[in-house]
Amino acid sequence: MSQESRDFPHIYLPENGQSENYTRPRQGGGSNLSPDRDRIAHARYLEEQIGKAIQQANQILNSRDSQLATGVPGFYLEFQIKSEETIALKSLENRKKNIELVAVKKIHDQEDMVLATVFVPESAQDYFLKKVEQYRDEDTDTDKPKNQALVARLEAVQIGTVQSLFTDVPALFPENGREVWWEVWLRKEKQGEFNQITQKLEITTKYHAISFPEREVVLAMCNWEAMARVINNSDVVAELRLAKDTPSMFLGMPNIEQEQWVDDLEKRLIAPAKHAVSICVLDSGVARIHPLLSPGLDANDMHAVEPSWGVNDSAFWRGHGTAMAGLCLYSDQLIDLLATSGQVKLFHRLESVKILPNTGQNQPELYGAITEQGVSLPEIANPHRPRVFCMAVTSSSDSTKGTPSSWSAAVDQLCFNDGEFRRLMIISAGNISQEIIAEDYLNINDVETIDNPGQAWNPLIVGAYTEKINIIDSNYQGWLPLAPGGDLSPRSRTSVTWDSQWPIRPDVVFEGGNMAFDGENPAAAIDDLCLLTTHYRPNIRMFDRMSDTSSATALASYMAARIMSEQPNYRPETIRALIVHSAEWTPAMQNHFEAASSKTARGALLRRYGYGVPDLSRALQSASNDLTLVIEDELQPFCLENSRVKTKEMKFHKLPWPSEKLEILGEAKIELKITLSYFIEPNPGERGWAYRHRYPSHGLRFKVKDSLETDNDFRWRINQAVREEKEDRRSSSHSDDHNWFLGSNTRDGGSIHSDIWYGTGVELAQKDAIAVYPVGDGGKKNNI
Repeated sequence: MSQESRDFPHIYLPENGQSENYTRPRQGGGSNLSPDRDRIAHARYLEEQIGKAIQQANQILNSRDSQLATGVPGFYLEFQIKSEETIALKSLENRKKNIELVAVKKIHDQEDMVLATVFVPESAQDYFLKKVEQYRDEDTDTDKPKNQALVARLEAVQIGTVQSLFTDVPALFPENGREVWWEVWLRKEKQGEFNQITQKLEITTKYHAISFPEREVVLAMCNWEAMARVINNSDVVAELRLAKDTPSMFLGMPNIEQEQWVDDLEKRLIAPAKHAVSICVLDSGVARIHPLLSPGLDANDMHAVEPSWGVNDSAFWRGHGTAMAGLCLYSDQLIDLLATSGQVKLFHRLESVKILPNTGQNQPELYGAITEQGVSLPEIANPHRPRVFCMAVTSSSDSTKGTPSSWSAAVDQLCFNDGEFRRLMIISAGNISQEIIAEDYLNINDVETIDNPGQAWNPLIVGAYTEKINIIDSNYQGWLPLAPGGDLSPRSRTSVTWDSQWPIRPDVVFEGGNMAFDGENPAAAIDDLCLLTTHYRPNIRMFDRMSDTSSATALASYMAARIMSEQPNYRPETIRALIVHSAEWTPAMQNHFEAASSKTARGALLRRYGYGVPDLSRALQSASNDLTLVIEDELQPFCLENSRVKTKEMKFHKLPWPSEKLEILGEAKIELKITLSYFIEPNPGERGWAYRHRYPSHGLRFKVKDSLETDNDFRWRINQAVREEKEDRRSSSHSDDHNWFLGSNTRDGGSIHSDIWYGTGVELAQKDAIAVYPVGDGGKKNNI
């Protein structure tokens, strides 16, 4: 409430023609007017304010965007009432006329006043004006002004704004242009309309909602100007707060209070089944004594590559393994789980292999051997247990721009496993260790390349993005988040500078937290912008924070384990494919892609963001307008004939979709996304990049039949593509590349290829076949 709207003296002309000033009497003050004249003056004072508010409301209503407008046309009025007069609040509502009290808050600098915000439909815009007129001109049977219980208690009225609906501490209201996560309290049964308008405005929302009898609470990320457009074009919002699901509240608690929260959650945990999928954490060990970890981590499932190290976590590594374990078991949901009261089922379990010494470093030449031993220990102990290997241990000292190392080759071999039972390994892209200056953000990310062994072809390599942008800690008032919501996490490495023959890295990105800066100094990690997890010394404190690509790798491992739990028969290549296939670029990332003028420029962005942010629900099940078809198959790429290696097999898959239904859609826009995933057998000799000495023993490619092609024409085109690959050349244009977002020249790096085709229903109806064919010099039977 502005000072002007509270104290501005309004001038009226009484019946005697003499002017006088009228200011609404304050508590403890008085009026020099008679009771009747005071009543009339107060009524006219309110009439003027309500009239001005209605005039502003009509301007807003007339400027409503027909493409956005939804729900009942209306506006918000903000009433100022004394704190001891809040009995009047119930009189502000009239449910028959759909007038609803939506928010009440105290004025920050006037504790004796409250502000009440009311939604008023356009059809009832004169409701309060008539109430005031009746108060001014009419009396009840008891000779009291009509509507006195309401009108006499009103101090001021003005048009409602975003600030009117914001019931949090005023200091948390975002400054102009700054995006934040809003906690949006919706009016009853309004979530569908809210989703409709936010989609049109390209406002990022979280699909999960908390329901109450009269409210639904959802999260939305935008600046206050965008939220004003939502409010001005709909009737959905009842109240706004700043989302506060940050770790700072729990990290700032004394340990005895942390223990109470942990004790409550521990009692509600349902341990995973004996034969559940496991996430095997290759790290610094795990503090199994933590009450939130012991239900999911058996003592027999803790190992160390060097027995003298022990299996517990190390202070030298600041409890990195325990922090990873907490995120692997609970994902980024620990805050929500602590705040709920229901039972929590653990769908998978943990294993721990300590691959880092208690002090110092391993010798670089031993990295590959240590990783191999770390993988073998849990497999020897439980050979039939399905598992995901999670490793956020990398090295930047011997990082190369995509060329294989002995460590990355060992990782590739562990995944390929001589064509026998394959392994799914999830590895971090690595973190930038130097100080981050705000002006260098994204430029330094594009220059600092993926850590070793992230150049491996077969594991899923995970980078970090962030949606952590809310800073609520008063110690950092005035600080800003470094990365915009939905963009790359500040310390995440990329493969932008790698040559095109090397894999696209990272494959995907998960939440890695953000950094904050004060406008002068290098950016810093703060509690609000990190993820909450478990601390390795629970006797000192229960909770810890984590960020960067380590946390992203743990979240990716959680998703892989959930998919593996739901689909136990899927191959590791398929789990990897589902994670990538479910990924989408955030609006912040898409803005960069839309600005890219060529597929080459898109390729550079692909090497920054990978294929985007995966979504567990999309990976596990098809959405109402999104059908996922999974095909698992195998082929033998090559054979030896007359001492010469020749291509042997390709796969030709007819797509089982209803062509007639697609044709009925006509010119409606359709998207087709295809993801091909396979593991290569590594060939790590240092013999350059000549075609016959490639690092992968083979590669696979996919192509889709063109709308106007016959099956024979399609096969001929595949044979031509194989010849071009064999001669180490590519045609500058392919008949099926024009409508693909990336195109074959961009998407074909590495051993997972994903792309999106855009077209019409009529065109897609005839694109009813996919071919998967081999390139390279030879190899064993390959799963796809």
